[in-house]
Amino acid sequence: MLRRTIIFVEVWQLRGAGAMRMRALKAFLVASTLLVTTTGLTAGAVAAGPYCGITWGSLTKARAGMTRAPIVAARAGEHACYDRLVIELAGPTAGYNVRYVNQVTDVADGDVIPLRGGAFLQIVVRAPAYDSQGRATYAPANPAEAVPVAGYRTFRQIAFGGSFEGVTIFGAGVRARLPFRVLVVAGPGGHSRLVIDVAHRW
Repeated sequence: MLRRTIIFVEVWQLRGAGAMRMRALKAFLVASTLLVTTTGLTAGAVAAGPYCGITWGSLTKARAGMTRAPIVAARAGEHACYDRLVIELAGPTAGYNVRYVNQVTDVADGDVIPLRGGAFLQIVVRAPAYDSQGRATYAPANPAEAVPVAGYRTFRQIAFGGSFEGVTIFGAGVRARLPFRVLVVAGPGGHSRLVIDVAHRW
């Protein structure tokens, strides 16, 4: 507003000036308009950062190590900027490998797990889904729909790919190849959680 007032005053004062001064004034006004417009566009471009500030990328997230602490639960939740899968262990979380693949296969036979969605995340947890006696600690009634995600913005399907020799696999069908992150969170109690967040968009 202040800038417009100054320009108006200059135009008023120079209204009776000669043609040369008027041409100079017009050139000044054009240059000022271009400067303001360019500055506005630059500021807008700087302000338009990544979606929800997410900079996770879509490359493999992995950590070495194994644990005997068994998997006891898996669940999902919707958040403002991402969908979340939580895999709970009855003890500390150790190794994992989460990456986009062309096909997710089960852990025992290598059979392809059919998944809905435009992209597929293979989630390898280096922990068993059974106890020291070989009894299952996590066994969904329908492995193909291990965790309900109907109506989610990003998740299309979560499947259980079995557990063998201390390694457990989950497959996540997602809307597209989107940024994701992997977190290890302590609790509740002596348990821990492997958390996979997949963004709603880039």
